[in-house]
Amino acid sequence: MSEPSADLQVTSLTKQFAGAAGTLDVLTGVDLTMRRGDSVVITGPSGSGKSTLLYIIGVLDEPTSGEINVSGTLPLKMSPAEQAKFRNESVGFVFQDHHLLPQCTVLENVLIPTLAGAKPASGIEERARKLLDRVGLSDRITHRPGQLSGGERQRVGICRALINEPLLLLADEPTGNLDQKTAEAVGSLLLEVAREQNTMLLCVTHSLDLAARFPRRYELTEGKLVEQAS
Repeated sequence: MSEPSADLQVTSLTKQFAGAAGTLDVLTGVDLTMRRGDSVVITGPSGSGKSTLLYIIGVLDEPTSGEINVSGTLPLKMSPAEQAKFRNESVGFVFQDHHLLPQCTVLENVLIPTLAGAKPASGIEERARKLLDRVGLSDRITHRPGQLSGGERQRVGICRALINEPLLLLADEPTGNLDQKTAEAVGSLLLEVAREQNTMLLCVTHSLDLAARFPRRYELTEGKLVEQAS
């Protein structure tokens, strides 16, 4: 049963893939609880199911079984249209590859998630400008992605993920394509901004340096989350 005080409750989540050699069990019973302001990181070897878990929680993939409860909402039981609305309003994604639109400016890229609403929220452009200022890009708002460094593009991606004030921020290898110095800066920024926005940050990464900076750390082992000592 979901904890009343939890903003995210993942219960007994499993994921199986059918292959030529038989069924592959990737997730074998994942449980996770988070509340607003929590920052959690998940590590594990390639192929362990980290990204699969993240995409299921973000309703980009379906589990074989299990339940996800986000502040009393059960997104896995929604219709596809309802899930799309839920993702847009409640979930922000930061990917290893930033997926910025090359033809759009920095400001326009940040505003893209707001276009799915029935009408633009009041003051949304001002919020975008404030987020960009917070990450040190106020002088880049008219630039296009091709004019930015890798770290700058990832900072734009963070702002885009936060523009709709999501309850849950999901980061998939957010520093994977960055050099060490830039990765450290982006990792710090991600943790700081998530805390300031009072959102839940769930990150999966191979980087032990990034993982060490999170207050709650798990390793995905044999399809289950094993909490790591602080």
